Amino acid sequence: MPFEWWIGWRYVRRQRHGKGGFVSFIALASMLGMTLGVAALIVVLSVMNGFQEELRARILGVAAHLEVTGSGGMLAAWQPVAQQLRADPEVVATAPFVAGQALATHGGVAHGVMVRGVLPEQEAQVGAWQKFVKAGSLDTLTPGAFHAAIGIDLARQLGIDLGDSLVLIAPDAMLGPTGLQPRMRAFRVAAIFDSGMYEFDSGLVLLSLADAQAFFRMGDAVTGIRIRLTDPLAAPRKVREWAPKLPAGLWLSDWTSRHANFFRAVQLEKTMMTLILFLIVAVAAFNLVSTLVMSVQDKHADIAILRTIGAAPVSILAIFVVQGAAIGVIGLSAGTVLGLWLAHHVSEVVAFLEAVTGATLWNKEVYFISDLPSKVLASDVALVVGVSFALTLLATLYPSWRAAHVQPAEALRHE
Repeated sequence: MPFEWWIGWRYVRRQRHGKGGFVSFIALASMLGMTLGVAALIVVLSVMNGFQEELRARILGVAAHLEVTGSGGMLAAWQPVAQQLRADPEVVATAPFVAGQALATHGGVAHGVMVRGVLPEQEAQVGAWQKFVKAGSLDTLTPGAFHAAIGIDLARQLGIDLGDSLVLIAPDAMLGPTGLQPRMRAFRVAAIFDSGMYEFDSGLVLLSLADAQAFFRMGDAVTGIRIRLTDPLAAPRKVREWAPKLPAGLWLSDWTSRHANFFRAVQLEKTMMTLILFLIVAVAAFNLVSTLVMSVQDKHADIAILRTIGAAPVSILAIFVVQGAAIGVIGLSAGTVLGLWLAHHVSEVVAFLEAVTGATLWNKEVYFISDLPSKVLASDVALVVGVSFALTLLATLYPSWRAAHVQPAEALRHE
C-alpha cells in the first residue's frame, strides 16, 4: 500500500481527546449526512420508478392502447372501420364501446359516473378487466339483462352490494305529461371490480353494449373502437400512420396522450426531488471541507515532519484526499446499503409507520394506486453513487491543497 493511502486511512481511524476528538466527531457527522442523503436519493428514485411502472401497468390494464372515436361521440358504420384496423399486423384485437356520463344513485346517495358499454368477449381481448373482478362476472353483461359492473370504491360510496339495484340517470331529459322528466333506468349489480386505480374504481360503470346503446338512445351506433397493439409504446406512431388512412370525421387518440398529465407530473416530481436531495448530498459532501480544514490545522506538525523527511507536496495532498475520500466512501457505502434495503421494503416500512403514528402516509385517492411501489434501477444507483463520490472528491481538493502548501519551518515554529 502506498504510504499516502496508509497515512490517510490512519487519520480516518485515529481517535484522540481534545481537538482531534472533535475533528473525529465532525467526520462522523459528515459520514452520517452522506449516508442519509444517499439513502434518501435511492429510495425516492426507486419509488418514483415503481410509481411510473405501476401507473403504466394499471392504465394499460383498463385502458386501450388506441381509441378511434366518431365526431360528436357517434360512430355509426363502425364494423368496416374495425375490419380495416384489424388488417394491420400490429393490431391484436379491437372492441367497440359506448361511453357517456350519468348519475348513479342507490339508497338516496348519488355519484357522478362514466358509463361504458362493452362486448365482454371482445373487451377481454383489449383490456384486463376479467382479472380485476372481485365478485360476480362480466359474462353476465348480456343484452337485455340490464346488468352492471361497478368499481369497489363506487360500491363502498353508494353502500351497494352484489345483486342490489343501481339506478342510472341520463344527462338528457324526456318530455312527459308534466313536462321535462329525467330519464332513468335500474340495473342489477352483477360484478364488482378492483383495478387498483381510484379513477376507475370510483367512477366507472360497465354495461353491455346493447344496454348502453339503449340507455343513451344511440341506436346501432357506438362511441368508438378500442384497440390493443402488440407493443403499447408503438401507439403514438400508429396514430400518425393511421390518421391519413381512416375515413374523415374520425378521431384517433393513444394512451400516452389521454393520460399524459399523470406521467408529466410524476416525471416533474422525480426531477425536482432528485435535485433537492442532491443538494442534501452536496451539503454533506462539503461538510468534509470543514472536517479536513480542522484536520489539516491539527496535523501541521505531522505535515512538517513528513515534508522534512522528503515527502513531496503532492504526497501531502494525496494523504488528505485519501482521508476525505475515505470518509465520503464510508458514508456513501452505508447510504447505498441502507437505501437499497429501504427501497426493497418500502411498503413494509410505510405500513409500520402508519401503524405507529396512526397517520395515512399513502392515500390511494391522491396517488391513484393502492400500494406504494418501488423499482430499483442500476442506472439510478450508479448515478447517485457517481455524483456523490464526485462531490466528495471535489470537497477534499481545497483543504488538501492547503495542506500541501504548509511550510515545515513555519509549522514547527509554533510546536
